[in-house]
Amino acid sequence: MSNVKVRFAPSPTGWMHIGNTRTAVFNWLLAKKLDGKFMLRIDDTDAVRSKKEYEDAIRDILVWLGLNWDEEARQSARTARYDEVVAKLKADGRIYACYETAEELEVMRKKLMTQGKPPIYDRGALKLTVGDIAKYEAEGRRPHYRFKLNPGIIEWDDLVRGHIKYEAENLADPVIIREDGSYLYHLPSVIDDFDFGITHIVRGEDHVTNTAAQIQMFEALGGKAPQFAHLPLLTGKEGKLSKRLGSLGVRELRAEGIENMAICAFLAKLGTSEAIEPWDNLTDLAQSLDFSKLGRSQPKFDEEELKLFNHKVVHQLRFTAVKNRLDVSEEFWEAVKGNLNTVEEAKIWQKVCYDTIEPIIEDNELCTKATELLPDDLAADNAYSSWINVIKQNTDKKGKDLFHPLRMALTGLDNGPELKVLLKFIGYEKAKARLSGQKA
Repeated sequence: MSNVKVRFAPSPTGWMHIGNTRTAVFNWLLAKKLDGKFMLRIDDTDAVRSKKEYEDAIRDILVWLGLNWDEEARQSARTARYDEVVAKLKADGRIYACYETAEELEVMRKKLMTQGKPPIYDRGALKLTVGDIAKYEAEGRRPHYRFKLNPGIIEWDDLVRGHIKYEAENLADPVIIREDGSYLYHLPSVIDDFDFGITHIVRGEDHVTNTAAQIQMFEALGGKAPQFAHLPLLTGKEGKLSKRLGSLGVRELRAEGIENMAICAFLAKLGTSEAIEPWDNLTDLAQSLDFSKLGRSQPKFDEEELKLFNHKVVHQLRFTAVKNRLDVSEEFWEAVKGNLNTVEEAKIWQKVCYDTIEPIIEDNELCTKATELLPDDLAADNAYSSWINVIKQNTDKKGKDLFHPLRMALTGLDNGPELKVLLKFIGYEKAKARLSGQKA
């Protein structure tokens, strides 16, 4: 299926949150699994709210996650193409002008709902006379435009939701152009997908109704609709995730030390019947993609669960994955990684072992005796256990009363990797000095 092509189409109108990051992950994985192409399309038709800083952040996040794209496009550069299609569809009778104000439409909507009817636009604009239109325009009204849906069944086989069917008569003709002449999402998206040969559209289930209308738009362009996969929406602490609600994003997670593979694997398996487990790389993760294993309920994104999963990912990271981020040896990494929450924490223990620290002496008598009994070769097998046993034999200390004062003297920190792991990296001279209360 080398002709497969998917797209991730973010709007740069806010910071990218974890919900649309998940959409990007699924699209990229699908392209990789089917040996297809992944396109980045910047949907910047909203000139007022679109900002370069948001677009830059989107690109930065995708690159950091490893979701590199093969092609890209920008909707603001394609207005002439949209105008060309609109002119044709107007001539075909599929796009028509409407003059109702937002307030009038709201009154109509409430009236229909009061009558127990669905709030579907009544196509009153199609009955306007030339005189009616002239009167509205004399009042200063400017038209918005709708796409006229043809009657009949609209159906498709969704990769996630199965067979979906709508009666076109039960859907409102979607508004595609605002009063100010700017385009809404619906038609430009279809034109782009048609022109760029998109074969699969993976997006949130909040687009299901949009899909029904867009299928007719594809047909009006003389094309065939792509395959669709509508993902159940993630929920968070505040409910539905959205940019406007300020939901947690990858920028914040990255700053907290969450690994890119932790985010990708977590989002790829959240809400599926599969266990959320670490993966070495995106290519292998892509081969495991199976839409049939996605549940229909909306999965809850829990930041704390992701952090716990990140610990698991860090503990399994090979040295090759971190060697360009840390100035440590493979032996050191393998020794300390099992106690790390983030890769960055390795630098703490690098400082403890190789730099100068201020020891904390809680039990001077114990530390003095421990100094006297300190073996010369701390890297020798069983050096640490032999040392501890000798200290026990020569003092009345055991348990926390033994181990905590030694840890505070040797590392200055309450917890972390075991002393038997750290001691050989600290070395005899530093260990002796610290146990004696000296800064070393």
